[in-house]
Amino acid sequence: MSETMRPMTVADLHQILADLPRYWGERDMRAGHHFPLVHEFGPTCMVADSPDGIRGYLMGWVNQDHVGYVHFIATRDDTRGSGLGRRLHEEFARLAAAQGATSLKAITSVANVNSVAFHTAIGFTAEVVDDYAGPGDPKVVFKRQL
Repeated sequence: MSETMRPMTVADLHQILADLPRYWGERDMRAGHHFPLVHEFGPTCMVADSPDGIRGYLMGWVNQDHVGYVHFIATRDDTRGSGLGRRLHEEFARLAAAQGATSLKAITSVANVNSVAFHTAIGFTAEVVDDYAGPGDPKVVFKRQL
């Protein structure tokens, strides 16, 4: 089944939050899903919509340094392995470049091996940066040129 990429709405975010375990499993990622991100960065927050609902989503924006930052990307449990995550990243890269971005960036925890494998497979470099999120909180920082 194919999906349509379109800008995320507040209603979409409500639906995503209601179905959060389908995207994140046991991890409670609710705290990072901020409604102002949809209001302020709507053109670069997107959903992959289909007749059976939101199959995946990406929340991101372009910062003042012309970097397209991916805050969240998630695919629904029944769409994993379909290439949807790659397609969401490709659409975000296109939208970010249209806003002047020259590179992309994302961050994850050191323990998130699935995220590391995914991002490196789609062309990002990965570097562990000590204390990135505060003392004793290293993160894997992904970067890719556009």
